[in-house]
Amino acid sequence: MSIQADTDTADSPSKALEMSFTEDSSLTELMRHRVAFLQRAGQKRQDGERLLLPYEAIYRLDFSTQDLRFSRWHVALAGQGRVTVSGICQLWTPDLTNLMTRQLLEPVGTFWRNAGDPNDTPLKFLEADIQELGERIAELAKVRKVMYFLFAFKEGTDASKLSCTVEFEEK
Repeated sequence: MSIQADTDTADSPSKALEMSFTEDSSLTELMRHRVAFLQRAGQKRQDGERLLLPYEAIYRLDFSTQDLRFSRWHVALAGQGRVTVSGICQLWTPDLTNLMTRQLLEPVGTFWRNAGDPNDTPLKFLEADIQELGERIAELAKVRKVMYFLFAFKEGTDASKLSCTVEFEEK
């Protein structure tokens, strides 16, 4: 069942643009190879480096236009679990540098349904955090055509149980 977590800042009607987060499987795999290489070589991560954990994946938004105003999130989660969405700073160039902890943006967006909650229970989220994250995404879209995100799937959920889009208004 689809459940929306909406925060609406629209005061007047305008052109809505709903964008889907897409898993960047090649980048996720590249980052998993980095972890495996360090383990095989018996080496440690660089100081401040952020290694990908087994329950995490890299997602992206590709902006077709860059003059946006955040409107709302549309999130559906089948069953229970917790999904955390962390934006990655526009200065990260994944083809040239490792992901560093300082490049993860705050706040993160967290959406969850507790164990034992019926599947039709609305998702829980911290409204101020997802509002601010959405606004930061719109702000960063002004300088980037692609933005990367770190998605963490915890407490019994995985990517196959999630549908997550963000809606903007074109200015």
